Amino acid sequence: MTSIPLTPIDHIFTGVGSYPIEFVFAYGDTIDPDRLLASLQAATRHFVPVRSRLATVSDDTYALQESDEGVHFQLSESSATFGDPEARYSFLDPVNSVPGEPLTRIKLSQTPEGSVLGVSMSHAVADGFSYFFFLSSWARLFHGGAVIEPFNGRELLIPEPQARRDEVTTADVLSDSGIFWDERRRAIARDRIHWDRFHLSREQQSELLAEAGPDADARLSLNDVISAHLWKTYIAKWDGDDGEKTTYVSCPVDVRRIIKGFPRTYFGNAVGLATRSLERRALAEAPLGRLASIIRSAVASVDETYMRNALSTLEAMRLREGLTVLEENHVIHPRSGILITNLSRLPVQEIEFDAGPPVAFDILTPAARGAVVLPAADGADIRVCYPLEKY
Repeated sequence: MTSIPLTPIDHIFTGVGSYPIEFVFAYGDTIDPDRLLASLQAATRHFVPVRSRLATVSDDTYALQESDEGVHFQLSESSATFGDPEARYSFLDPVNSVPGEPLTRIKLSQTPEGSVLGVSMSHAVADGFSYFFFLSSWARLFHGGAVIEPFNGRELLIPEPQARRDEVTTADVLSDSGIFWDERRRAIARDRIHWDRFHLSREQQSELLAEAGPDADARLSLNDVISAHLWKTYIAKWDGDDGEKTTYVSCPVDVRRIIKGFPRTYFGNAVGLATRSLERRALAEAPLGRLASIIRSAVASVDETYMRNALSTLEAMRLREGLTVLEENHVIHPRSGILITNLSRLPVQEIEFDAGPPVAFDILTPAARGAVVLPAADGADIRVCYPLEKY
């Protein structure tokens, strides 16, 4: 069985409190479970990390171990309806990214309105691009098509062996990688998570761009402006004047097109984290254009040099502190931060089996203090996840 080493970024998404990637897809008709399972087995022969378990290599290193029990498939009957947002968790079989557990869990629910497919995948296995690369390929194999072969190796993002550093500080980790080395993570309590769900029409997006323009220091993308709006709105909503003095915004950046010669079909976590801070009062008083410019500068700073330095520092931290330090690593500041992920170009319509393309979908990734921008017919759908006590 194949063993695949984890990169420093992959390691961050292991252990207690590490969140998986989770989506649910609703279909207007019934998917044949036997064909779905057969095509899943075919797909995982190409995407080996999907059928893996976490294996402990040493006191400072994990690996993905290929396993016949690495992907779990469940078929169920359900009277729940996808139209009820509170019922959507019932369509998931969540993974737990700890040694010995399957790192992919797939649940097919047959409901009176059609099938609902829930896919929970450890973030140590894949980033958002890889997650949908796998799902699209699975759908093609279901119909007898060919797939573009993924690049399953992780060595490209594993630093060369390095001397053990005398010291790696929390400040080093934050400045070099955008990761927060802070309090120990707690287990994800899904019954204590709240979701805000709302739509930003194209007209509303244009209004935000117009508001940001006069105060911008650089040419802004729509995502810069939406991210700035969410940063300002939700830090104030969650923490008011009672939170920590410094606030943080973090944005994942796909580096497949940034690192020279990097394979576009890389299957794993090819992401850098762009993080910036601002004092609470300054955040409240800053015009939208200035905040969007801060985010634009942060995203632009994630180049190959930044990424290599981030990987080196995270590797040094883990080798010095051991695996237990991973549960003290956060991609979102746990008390005064927000993570904003742009998924507005997801190929949702490609996740088509024998019931047509999805008629609806939702993200259920339990990343507290995380916001996601999703595709929608007239603009974008926004999802924001946070602990219930903040609601």
